[in-house]
Amino acid sequence: MAFSKVLVGWMAACALSAALADTLPNAGAPGGPLARAERFDYGDSGLPQVAADLNERIIRIPADASGAVTLEATLFKPDGPGPFPLVVFNHGKNPGDLHQQPRSRPLAFAREFVRRGYAVIAPNRQGFAGSGGTYQQEGCNVAKNGLAQAADIGATIRYMSREPYVDASHIVVAGTSHGGLASIAYGTEAAAGVRGIINFSGGLRQDLCDGWQRNLVDAFDQYGARTAVQSLWLYGDNDSVWTPALVAQMHDAYASHGTRAQFVDFGRYKDDAHRLIVDRDGVPVWWPAVNAFLAKLNLPTAVRYAVANPHEPKASGYASIDAVDAVPFIDAAGRDGYRRFLNQHPSRAFAVSAEGAWSWAEGGDDPMALALDNCAKQGAGACRLYAVNDRVVWNANASQTADNAERGDDAQTARSLAAR
Repeated sequence: MAFSKVLVGWMAACALSAALADTLPNAGAPGGPLARAERFDYGDSGLPQVAADLNERIIRIPADASGAVTLEATLFKPDGPGPFPLVVFNHGKNPGDLHQQPRSRPLAFAREFVRRGYAVIAPNRQGFAGSGGTYQQEGCNVAKNGLAQAADIGATIRYMSREPYVDASHIVVAGTSHGGLASIAYGTEAAAGVRGIINFSGGLRQDLCDGWQRNLVDAFDQYGARTAVQSLWLYGDNDSVWTPALVAQMHDAYASHGTRAQFVDFGRYKDDAHRLIVDRDGVPVWWPAVNAFLAKLNLPTAVRYAVANPHEPKASGYASIDAVDAVPFIDAAGRDGYRRFLNQHPSRAFAVSAEGAWSWAEGGDDPMALALDNCAKQGAGACRLYAVNDRVVWNANASQTADNAERGDDAQTARSLAAR
């Protein structure tokens, strides 16, 4: 029986501010900062080991004093009572029904902060995912839209500041895409304990609004006039949503009021700089600038806890990575799929089943889990990993299936990447 690949590449991982044409990864694109980045040696041997799930919990946060509307939020934290400094991570906006947008679950981002002793809360704003309420569009008025989103950030910080494990005097607000705009907007009314704001590729693209670029620049101009909290802005050169010229206008307008806003151009990232924060590959690109920003704010940067990355199996020696005909069970369509897999960026995985199902995934936090999960959805027997990154891991005696206990909740991890 022939099976076709469930499309799972980077499109499942990106969170864009507007509906854009899907673009296949371009293996020939310059590596940019990723090519220069080195994997971190955390030096965490002997440090306390945090649970692999980062003590993840889903909590409900009242959106206002009445408590009639609540926000679905994902919490990550180190072991122990704290109090821990807090990072509030704000998600982007996918096209389509926002209540169908998966719960915000920024694993790669949270892992870096939990390692350093922070609690991380990722609220879903009103109208998104499992949160109550309705998304406030505010027509074509970008400034009002951002402030409406910022209200939910404020509600999150008020709630979390009362938690005994949170140090309410040391808070960082961060966000990506639409969440970056909301984070910057929140700076206009930030709580006293908020030390800094981190904006990853922030903005709101409204293609149906005439002059949407001018509206966006005006919004940042208004925010900059009312903000005292310093911020870090990180944008790339090959962002599919913002041109470098528009980004420069947004930052210049914001900073024109004397607002402290450090700008970092991290260059090209894979095929789309807008996906940086959802990729575990992106951590070595963005963390150095964030580390320096935190240090400037006198916030913790040293690794204090051992936190494991997703487990990657070792090479089995079964075949070379480019031996297309060596992949077992798959038909001609599957071999074409494997060739496509070989053209993806290095954080990638290819899975197969004995009944001929197959799937590949690239990027996100755990492409292995995503490839296994989508392969298993085809209902053609247990799926196993054939290749990971640049090595074949296939072993006839292995049990790398979707039910492998070692994976824990990785399937949910993979499915949730589309919300970042």
